[in-house]
Amino acid sequence: MSSNLPNVLESNSATAVKQFFDNFFNHQVSFPSNQIDATVGFFLKRDFDLESSRSTAIVLLNQARIDNVNVFELLDTMKSLTNVHLSQIVAQVLNASRDKTSLLGYRIAPIVNQYESRNILI
Repeated sequence: MSSNLPNVLESNSATAVKQFFDNFFNHQVSFPSNQIDATVGFFLKRDFDLESSRSTAIVLLNQARIDNVNVFELLDTMKSLTNVHLSQIVAQVLNASRDKTSLLGYRIAPIVNQYESRNILI
């Protein structure tokens, strides 16, 4: 049987926990539109997808705000990086904002001479 009356919140110890987790993902951040557009455009120009450009830009803007760094100066310093170096820096910035159980990584494969390896392993 349904009712048109609003739900009444019970006042018990679980109420605060329920309210905390109901609002867990409702974190609002605001940045000037020119900073967002410039940062997203920077990553789009370097062949990032639109969605990954947006999420990387937000993380970068948050980190710049935490470190009290001007975003435009940060983007100017990153212009001279190659795509490989840029990917490594983005991975480090994203890892700084992620849980420690979920890290992004990259691997630089060592160059091994097969002839020397065959002679070493007897």
